Amino acid sequence: MVNKKLSLRGYLYIAILSVLWGASFFFIKLSLREIPPLTIVLVRVGVSAIVLTVFVYATGKKMPSSPGIWGMFFVMGALNNLVPFSLIIWGQQYVESSVASILNASAPVFSVILAHFLTSEEKMTPSRVTGVLTGLTGVAILIGFDSLHASGLKVLGEAAMLGAGRATRFPPSTEDGSEECLPLWWLQEFSQVQL
Repeated sequence: MVNKKLSLRGYLYIAILSVLWGASFFFIKLSLREIPPLTIVLVRVGVSAIVLTVFVYATGKKMPSSPGIWGMFFVMGALNNLVPFSLIIWGQQYVESSVASILNASAPVFSVILAHFLTSEEKMTPSRVTGVLTGLTGVAILIGFDSLHASGLKVLGEAAMLGAGRATRFPPSTEDGSEECLPLWWLQEFSQVQL
């Protein structure tokens, strides 16, 4: 269990990341006026793949040669990028960008719940239960009680947004210890930078 105090620089990084991630929902909504959803997904994932590949080579790392590692990358890329981005962008056709960002921001709450069942180190404690309940209550208040009465495609859009947040919460289950490539956990975290 890690209980580190966050530095001022850490808080600054979180603030910058929040602005970048939050703004992406606004720009997705604008893009949807002219570009089909899956084209937006292709551009986001494609540009990110190019940037990551350049970064790997620029830092002197090597791309892996093992088919097993590429298989893990494929699964990780699908679960952490392709599926969530597809759900987010499809869902935003029917959901306001502010609601979309709030629904997606609930993902850490579900991380705590999943960690309880999928790890031995991150079990629920009274403070975590309180945090989960507070987070879920906050999401319900922020999206408004009118959303509870929504129907049709709006409900499907909201469900897609919640599903996207859950898809990104499945971390890689193994890490290759060889020197030939970047650790899987590092690539997963870096790949969450939304271009």
